[in-house]
Amino acid sequence: MGRYTFRLPDIGEGIAEAEIVAWHVKVGDMVEEDGRLADMMTDKATVEMESPVSGKVLEVAGAEGDVIAIGSPLVVIETEGEAEEAPEPAAASEAVSSAPAPKAEVVQARIEAENLDAGDADRALAADPDPVTRGDPLDKAAAPRPSPSAVSKSPSTSATPAVAQGARAPQLRPASGAKVLASPAVRKRASDLGIDLAEVRPAEDGRVRHADLDAFLAYNASGGFQPAGRRGEDEQVRVIGLRRRIAENMAASKRNIPHFSYVEEYDVTALEEARAQLNAGRGDRPKLTMLPFLISAICRLLPEFPMLNAHYDDEAGVVTRYGSVHLGMAAQTPAGLMVPVIRDAQDRNLWQLATEIARLAQAAREGTAKSSELSGSTITLTSLGPMGGVATTPVINRPEVAIIGPNRIVERPMFVADAHGHERIERRKLMNISMSCDHRVVDGWDAASFAQALKRLIEAPALLLAG
Repeated sequence: MGRYTFRLPDIGEGIAEAEIVAWHVKVGDMVEEDGRLADMMTDKATVEMESPVSGKVLEVAGAEGDVIAIGSPLVVIETEGEAEEAPEPAAASEAVSSAPAPKAEVVQARIEAENLDAGDADRALAADPDPVTRGDPLDKAAAPRPSPSAVSKSPSTSATPAVAQGARAPQLRPASGAKVLASPAVRKRASDLGIDLAEVRPAEDGRVRHADLDAFLAYNASGGFQPAGRRGEDEQVRVIGLRRRIAENMAASKRNIPHFSYVEEYDVTALEEARAQLNAGRGDRPKLTMLPFLISAICRLLPEFPMLNAHYDDEAGVVTRYGSVHLGMAAQTPAGLMVPVIRDAQDRNLWQLATEIARLAQAAREGTAKSSELSGSTITLTSLGPMGGVATTPVINRPEVAIIGPNRIVERPMFVADAHGHERIERRKLMNISMSCDHRVVDGWDAASFAQALKRLIEAPALLLAG
């Protein structure tokens, strides 16, 4: 039998190492030629490694999250002869499904089937301590039911079904009074609401009915009898792959860049009306959101504020001001935050910007964005859409020197001047735009001046659309 060592190939762009973000094989697996071996991350781009040969996996290089150098062994594959695949572990569910139902589950089924009250349930359990072993006919009734995990029984109360693990309602507290008479339906409702039946006063004959629960809830304002939440499990999650890159980049940005933020309020009523009119006649073109208008306005102004469209190399002490706007667009994906780049955004119209935004966002979410589409931005726009909050303090995408974040649109009454020089109150649509800048390169005056110039374009969309 031969051994083939597959080494991590040179992925290009001067990459010296790559991180293992996912294994598709393990030791003992059989792999076909061109079969998937692992996903490797380099500079925010994930590359899928494929096997050049068929055979059995003998060795793998490290665990997910490990970083290996280009040229290092990634997988060792046995290429000659035949080898059996490792047997799959037997399913544990088979043994569980063949075991008889616990005694407590059958007793609970009997309580429900015969509509027994609390005292009857106690007597049934005492008279028939193990109906399973003697073949009680109630086994047939209990079989199709989703049985509870246990039946709790205290000296003062009858057997009451405990809530299964993961259910919404908590277990009932132990009763402190005499036995409580109630039908299974009433007990189930009380359990769902988290009510101890011992605390409910029955209206007649000592039996708690639905009307008694309604009265109890009304008297106690009902709100305190829903569980506040569900207990989860503690877990540790390794910070690997894209999430680790994000953490490293954000930490470096905050550690090295003295941020300052500036927030201004914009009246977008007229812009929203113009957007609605353009969308009404868009045909098969993509729907316009606020982002294409904002990007267009930013591109219009950056030639007047070149220090915002720049990179700062703090080690060399050099600021590079760019003539083209390569606009980074922060996008949330299942793997984490990614920043696809709209190349030469200044050369695109509103419809072209909308098309490119949709294409890049989809590629980022599906993990198909190219490395060239995830690097080289000169300024970044970050938006959370309707969840954008009142104001944000976005973190700069190093080595850029500015990032802009629109927030959500809200409607508020505003004083508006009329044609006669008077003021009237109108409903207006308002949006805050936040901006963070690198104070080593951008002065507060420059940031404020840019924000006010942007305000003039946004609030008078005719100026923006005139070209």
